[in-house]
Amino acid sequence: MTGLSLIALGTGGIKPCVAAFGGDQFEEKHVQERNKFFSVFYLAINAGSLISTFLTPVLRGSVKCFGGDCYALAFGVPAALMIVALVVFITGNRLYKKTPPQGNILLEVCKCIVFALRNRIRNRSPEIPKREHWLDWASEKYSNQLITEIKMVTRVLFLFIPLPMFWALFDQQGSRWTLQATKMNTDFDLSFNLTKCRPIKKMATGMILASLAFAAAAIVELKIEENAMPIPAPKESYIQVLNLADSDVELTIEGYDLFRQPIKPFQDPAEYSRLILNSNQQFIQVKIQHQGLSSTCNHSIDEMSVHSLIIYKRGGNLTTNIIEDMQKKPSEGMAAVRFINTLEWDINITLGKEEFTTVNKSYGVSDYRTLPRGRYNNVKFQMRAEVSALKLGLLDFGASYTIVLTQASTEALQAWKIEDIPANNVHISWQIPQYLLMSAGEVMFSITGLAFSYSQAPVSMKSVLQAGWLLTVAFGNIIVLIVAQSAPLVQWAEFILFAMLLFIVFVIFSIMGYFYISTDPEELADKGNEHETSSSKNMIGLVTRKTKL
Repeated sequence: MTGLSLIALGTGGIKPCVAAFGGDQFEEKHVQERNKFFSVFYLAINAGSLISTFLTPVLRGSVKCFGGDCYALAFGVPAALMIVALVVFITGNRLYKKTPPQGNILLEVCKCIVFALRNRIRNRSPEIPKREHWLDWASEKYSNQLITEIKMVTRVLFLFIPLPMFWALFDQQGSRWTLQATKMNTDFDLSFNLTKCRPIKKMATGMILASLAFAAAAIVELKIEENAMPIPAPKESYIQVLNLADSDVELTIEGYDLFRQPIKPFQDPAEYSRLILNSNQQFIQVKIQHQGLSSTCNHSIDEMSVHSLIIYKRGGNLTTNIIEDMQKKPSEGMAAVRFINTLEWDINITLGKEEFTTVNKSYGVSDYRTLPRGRYNNVKFQMRAEVSALKLGLLDFGASYTIVLTQASTEALQAWKIEDIPANNVHISWQIPQYLLMSAGEVMFSITGLAFSYSQAPVSMKSVLQAGWLLTVAFGNIIVLIVAQSAPLVQWAEFILFAMLLFIVFVIFSIMGYFYISTDPEELADKGNEHETSSSKNMIGLVTRKTKL
């Protein structure tokens, strides 16, 4: 919490000021050069973020600290580089153009607004003439220049009201889009002229591109879910049958019309069947017929669960065992594997130099273990004093496997691999269109917004308006939290919802932008000074109720 608090304080102090300070280095006649600066400034920010994305995991994982990943190095290197950057920044101190501070301008703005509102409320009498703008009611106490500047700021801040929705979509790149990427296969064996467009039109274009990006993400998510394991609903359960006997088995579950065809031994792939339960926990009766013999077993099934029913021989008779399966794909693109040992002795399994797991004898079942995706062609199995090496083949992204270890009387150890949850079959390159659309939208929206915020702000309120611009990012994150908590939708539907919300905001923002008249802060300030002289003459003899702040 201490680190997060310091980051919040530091970021809140530097972000509104650094863009405004950079813009102050250019004279008003160098508008084109100033706009180029904001582009380079934004490029530098994103370049640093990109380098950190690649470098931080390397620093953390390549060096060991205190017996684990070296987070001290991963955080220490950026801290040291920040100190170097601070020294370089201070070195150029004499070269900077500095605008003298004019006190706590934000406090003055708030006082002026409160005074204007209170003065307007106290002077509601029809006898008192109306004024052109509600902020003009602060003219008894505050200068006309300050009032004019606040008018400029409030007009731009009003235009910022719809903007958080863009950031609500943009900032999901690091959360929902990243989670989407973990469910994909990561194996790798528009150009048009907008230079003459108004800033508001560019920002509106960025919104449309971001909305299209989320529509593309929804299409990708739908394709991913086609291959996903069905999640049991309440009063539902899924079951698959693994026949480890030496011949076909006829199986029936009392009360269910399933498994009409005989189940072949070591049938691959096994398929899940849905059970509709009468309660949250139910006993099922399983009847097995095999080579003229029949047997009955009872098992307990919980709702919202996935199971494998194992059929095997013991003492010349068939029996069953039911085990719970993994319901969701392994996280972060890993592969999950478990073993069933049909032999009469324990088996120790070794991957490389590390002992992976031990599987108990007589149809013992190991827990699931996750592994990085890869080909495992030299897995060692130790049975008593005998060591065997088997090829498990490719354990793919996001797949779950059950591996049955068997051995005939005269044969070597064998492994039968069953894919319980299918591997990720949608390639991660399908995310490229949505990232291209979002990146293009970011360029159109964010860089233009930075320059627009600076150009429309009075000299004394550049940082104030930059802070207002950054607040739209914070409110965007709040929108994500509210929508995610209040509307628990499936992922693709949530993407569509955000895309539609941003499109609605695009329409609203376009209408607001159509009526917005861009102003030059210096020209408006000069007009304000002229108006102050004339209005002060008109105010002679005007009596209003006294307002105290």
